[in-house]
Amino acid sequence: MTLTIWVDDWQIQCCGENFTPGAVVSWQLLEIDPGDYADVVGSERAAAINFREEHHGQEEGKASTPLRVLTITEVHCRYEVPSDSTSNVQHAVAGTTVLVPVREADGWADARPGLSFAGYLVTAERPTSKQGGPVPHGR
Repeated sequence: MTLTIWVDDWQIQCCGENFTPGAVVSWQLLEIDPGDYADVVGSERAAAINFREEHHGQEEGKASTPLRVLTITEVHCRYEVPSDSTSNVQHAVAGTTVLVPVREADGWADARPGLSFAGYLVTAERPTSKQGGPVPHGR
């Protein structure tokens, strides 16, 4: 079964490990509310996200899940303060998403004019013994 997982840019920048397609990672997966990602990736893509990766504030007793990374896609979008806002907090602007398939996730991305890097959409599967021996973690 293939899973789609959201990985925040800052999670990797802070203390995460780089990963590539084919790598086996061990992540704590938390369920998400698709509405939280609709403006960033669009409602249709948000509905397909199964989990988000979390390694800050891990839930006590929640085990990490081993996963084999299949694909990695950078997510870029525009952020701005909504016109009806009374604060200076910027929000993702719906409809501005640009997806860029990449061969490595390291928490950083090449700048895209007018857009900010938000994170990654990662497809992964749970490894099985039929897939062979140990696979290197991360890079």
